Amino acid sequence: MTATQRKPGLYLSMPHPCSYLADRISTIAFVDPHQALDASRYADFVRQGFRRSGDLVYRPYCQGCAACVPVRIPVQRFRASRGQRRVWKKNTDIRVTLKPAGFSPEHFSLFRRYQIGRHPGSTMDDPDPEKYIGFLRSPHIETVFCELRAAGPTTGVSAGHRRSDGMLLGVAVMDVLPDALSAVYTFYDPDEDTRGLGVYAILWQIAEAQRRRLPWVYLGYWIAQTPKMAYKTNFRPLEALRDGRWETLTVSVPEPHKGRVRHPGAPPESPV
Repeated sequence: MTATQRKPGLYLSMPHPCSYLADRISTIAFVDPHQALDASRYADFVRQGFRRSGDLVYRPYCQGCAACVPVRIPVQRFRASRGQRRVWKKNTDIRVTLKPAGFSPEHFSLFRRYQIGRHPGSTMDDPDPEKYIGFLRSPHIETVFCELRAAGPTTGVSAGHRRSDGMLLGVAVMDVLPDALSAVYTFYDPDEDTRGLGVYAILWQIAEAQRRRLPWVYLGYWIAQTPKMAYKTNFRPLEALRDGRWETLTVSVPEPHKGRVRHPGAPPESPV
């Protein structure tokens, strides 16, 4: 940090109901929102367990509770499980295109369908496009929208999602950091559940990090008591930040079969 850069201040939010665990109160530590962070300085915070929502860089800081555990995938040691390899094969028709972070009516329409289909009535189920893009984008960090498109016919997809460059099946939003990719949010067509698009999006980001020679993919927080976060422990090995140190997370799930995931742009080869 140069002499002209001052260390960002940290603040603590007011207590509020926890979004993940019932009957618990949450507080967050957050970086001074008036001090912009570039990718390098944000990466420093990410390594310390912080995440972002729009421009808000935060970390849970709850008295007497450490349930929110930051996790990341060490991409060179990652081995796909049998189920993950099945998902990869099932989606060989998908082509991923990276788009600059920005508002797209097509993306927003799919986001709304996803929220209505998967999280109706939640705080994310909001028809305001400004809140949507404000949640996903930060003007100070390189964020890309990864479009997942399939050119062939797919059941359950409305005609409004068909284009000459393929049907939009999903969008994975990620931050590009000097030493990692950070998965911000993924949304996809709720009528395409059999594809496993959420799993595929993470596998693709792992393969992309390998291609860019970046050592990690950050997945945000894992909470053992929250079933909807259990999928994160299926990506192994998984590292967790505890007591200021990143260590391999040990959980009671079956060991994955060995297999590498290759980037879609590489020469065709089965990841099995």
